[in-house]
Amino acid sequence: MLQWLMSLNWKEINLILAELDLPGFQIQRIVQSTYDVIALELHGKGKSKVLLIALTPGACRIHETFRAVPKSERPLRFAEFLKSRIVNGWIEEAVQLGDNRIVRILVRQGKNQYRIYLRLWSNAANFVVTSGEEVLDAMRRLPKRGEVTGGCYAPEESLGETAGEKPERAYEIREIPGDRSFNEKIDAWYAEHGGALSLEALREQVRRNFENSLGRLTASLEKLRAKEADYQAADQLKNYGDLILANLGSIRPGDTWLETENFYAPGTIRLRLDPRKSPAAQAETYYDQYRKAKSGLAEIRLEIQEGEKEQEKLEKTLARLLAETNPLQLQKLIRTKGQKPVPKGDRQRPGLSFRNKDWLIMVGRSAAENDALLRKHVKGNDLWLHVRDYPGSYVFIKQRSGKSVPLDILLDAGNLAVFYSKGRNNGEADLFYTPVKYLRRVKNGPKGLVIPTQEKNLHIKVEEKRLRSLEQCRLEK
Repeated sequence: MLQWLMSLNWKEINLILAELDLPGFQIQRIVQSTYDVIALELHGKGKSKVLLIALTPGACRIHETFRAVPKSERPLRFAEFLKSRIVNGWIEEAVQLGDNRIVRILVRQGKNQYRIYLRLWSNAANFVVTSGEEVLDAMRRLPKRGEVTGGCYAPEESLGETAGEKPERAYEIREIPGDRSFNEKIDAWYAEHGGALSLEALREQVRRNFENSLGRLTASLEKLRAKEADYQAADQLKNYGDLILANLGSIRPGDTWLETENFYAPGTIRLRLDPRKSPAAQAETYYDQYRKAKSGLAEIRLEIQEGEKEQEKLEKTLARLLAETNPLQLQKLIRTKGQKPVPKGDRQRPGLSFRNKDWLIMVGRSAAENDALLRKHVKGNDLWLHVRDYPGSYVFIKQRSGKSVPLDILLDAGNLAVFYSKGRNNGEADLFYTPVKYLRRVKNGPKGLVIPTQEKNLHIKVEEKRLRSLEQCRLEK
């Protein structure tokens, strides 16, 4: 039956400890996956096992786990403390203190003996390490209880005062079908039903998170497609300009309308005119509107493609997370949104970064980012690119030892330089490139301003397909 309290009761703890038979095992590794979950990797008696200790409210427990326990992306304080004290230590004792759901584990490391107390109370759980009665550290530092470095923690004394004053509490060991050990069954049971760390709860959290993201993305794509439909009427603006030029002889000064045969469609058409402008100027106005609409249409379509790509990526990530069967791994993936951890250097680098075929391309989007990349993230042989005649981004290609920059990577960087410049709407531009060591800073000039020497020239036509491919190589922050 599965209606009992989520945390282990005292009878279950005794059964688990009896099966574990911990004395004689050596603690070889500590893994703290989250603030309240720690795993001890043990070896002894010719076998290895992983002891899971969870202080999760409503699901406090200790048992052997048969699932991978992922490491935290960054070192956690308590795990680092445990590594300094009990790693390579030998377990001499592992018992529950009466029926109070407090487990005491004695660990000897060289000449030192440490006491580990695991208080598995749903609303007041803790993991305390002492030397004698002096607290060395605790997972949850609780000064009022004395559970802080330098405090005093000796639960045996308080429990001894009440021994024999209360009847043994009536709990039963939960019945879980199967012929496996109780440790195996309880590990599987908590994976499915263990409160906030259960697969059911974690999958529901995944669904909520991704439904929100997908909902916002879908709404954004709908707006972009509506704008695309408006821009697709751009050809009509060009037609209007053509019709005005075709009727220059019949338009008189001060006319406010032109009614003429529409040689783009059957019938006649009536166009409003601005009496303050010449017919040729009015035609040019329509042509300007046409060019802006066509340029906008290309950008809108690129945004739609990027949005659809992001939508597909989110849907694939959602499916991958929902297929994960290890709750601890799923919890870690939720924290990272299903993404692989970004190397520390990539997280700290300003601007945008792209990695294609082991080549790193960096883009500064502002004068401050350009300057920061120049000062801290590039070296003399790294390649610098910039569009001629337009303000815009500095683009850098990190040099690889013994390698020359391939043409394909140079074109990638050139496309990014044009795309992140004021010349973007032209669809093409001239740019120059040179190694960073040939850049000279302008004395008393604006931040990041440099003058290149020994530069080479390159003409780039923006390739939407190349930009879409580069977006897949973009490093997440």
